[in-house]
Amino acid sequence: MRELVAAWHIALAVIRQNSPFMTVFSTVRFSARDWRSHGHMIPILLACGMTASAIALVAYLLWPTWSANGLSSPERLPISVGGALFNVPTAAIRMNVQRHTGPQERIDLAFGFPSLDPPDAPKHVSAESVEEITQPIDRIFLSISAHHDALAPEARVSTIYPRYLEQTSTPLADGLTMRAFRSSTPYGGEDLFFADTPNSRHAAAANAATPGMCLSERRIDGADLTFRFPRTWLAQWRDVAMR
Repeated sequence: MRELVAAWHIALAVIRQNSPFMTVFSTVRFSARDWRSHGHMIPILLACGMTASAIALVAYLLWPTWSANGLSSPERLPISVGGALFNVPTAAIRMNVQRHTGPQERIDLAFGFPSLDPPDAPKHVSAESVEEITQPIDRIFLSISAHHDALAPEARVSTIYPRYLEQTSTPLADGLTMRAFRSSTPYGGEDLFFADTPNSRHAAAANAATPGMCLSERRIDGADLTFRFPRTWLAQWRDVAMR
């Protein structure tokens, strides 16, 4: 009997010694069950993180295009006039409706002289200061239009203009010669200036009411080029013709 009581006491002592281990083991088993019950949240959290990263990347790449000014215009536009292709500076085109690529019937351009760069935007002038500010004429204007088989500029100089010119001519400086049109002709009030080479011939208006303007014409394939510049520039006509 004593042996049974002793064995019973030994068993109770062993149970008391192992009770902390059993408690920890029970707790660990509970935590594992809780982790397995919430395991489906892991893919959701990963998907949310990837989506947020993708949105941030797209926003970073597209951020420059969200400005109020948008994309700027290209520096040059390929424009076809009368079948002739011209690489036109965008800033030199005078009319906004003509600022597009492709075939056009006519384009009007302006360039600073003598740099031949596109001119700056015109300054704002009020009604009070319009008479105080004198704008110098420092631009050369160019119109490019399809000629549709009209008479070439060189042909008009050699066949049409001589019918209406005065008989006398006036030599000018630097090899330039002037002949006036008769007042009773369609070109009355204008003069024809010509030099030794046909490419240097110009028709200049001489209207006293407005500053005199010269017209110089060229033909390139199916397009006629008409240059307009102040008559006073004829004093340096060689520089104008070379540019």
